Amino acid sequence: MPGGNTVPKWGVERRLEFIEFRLYWEGRVNRSDIVEAFDGSVPQAPKDLMLYRERAPHNAVYDKIAKRYVASETFRPCFLKPDAAHYLTQLRSVAEDILPAAASWIAHFPSYSGPPVPTRDVTKETPRTVLSAIRNNLAIEIKYQTLSRPEPRWRWIAPHAIGFDGFRWHARAFCQIDQSYKDFLLARDVDVRGFKPNDVEPGSDTDWKEEITLEIGSHSELSEPQAKVIALDYSMRGKTKIKVHRALLYDAQRRLGLDTDPNARRPEEQQIVLLNREVVDENYR
Repeated sequence: MPGGNTVPKWGVERRLEFIEFRLYWEGRVNRSDIVEAFDGSVPQAPKDLMLYRERAPHNAVYDKIAKRYVASETFRPCFLKPDAAHYLTQLRSVAEDILPAAASWIAHFPSYSGPPVPTRDVTKETPRTVLSAIRNNLAIEIKYQTLSRPEPRWRWIAPHAIGFDGFRWHARAFCQIDQSYKDFLLARDVDVRGFKPNDVEPGSDTDWKEEITLEIGSHSELSEPQAKVIALDYSMRGKTKIKVHRALLYDAQRRLGLDTDPNARRPEEQQIVLLNREVVDENYR
């Protein structure tokens, strides 16, 4: 890190990271940004900016007209590693009301839209109860609604993990009725009425422990230029490998559009195919 070997305190270091985040993604930062983001004092903000310039002397230039610091042409991150996925996840989370804007370091939000996802009616008590059972290695008695029965049914489950299929959250748990590990959608958990010690070892869930590697490649009937574009989309060099828990294998294939015959759609629509179908099919049950 430029400008000496002194390690700043955690609070100061976070503010330096914030300054750098704004310089990198927004191209500018001023005193009021720091005060607002950290609810700090006005006198402290200039000190943070001065410290940043001492530690990274070539990264920021003061614009006297705009009265703010702007990223220099020789800017190079020193306090954080900018990550596009992290930035875009913040953008999406704020736009979809998952994260309050004040909890994000983004200053200016562009217009954003994404495919609508139906709201899942999961009460706050449900994940709280499931997480408590996981932490304390307990079984819980839940009233659960399935597709196979017209009315919900009470059952004991021993959750050990939380899963997400791209649309719905579920608890991975041992079901004492079926004597097997299953996925229980949190939205279908109608009620909870009891806890008891769990006598099932979570490590025995082999479908959760074991991972399957999906080998993905561009559709063979795409033209060479089209295949290159798809390779850019998925960071592929001929192919890419994606690891997934065996328990989530079906969900992963469905979300990537790999759960049907790749020839059922036009190559331009299908875009990617599963290259190791035989291996994956052997592991799916």
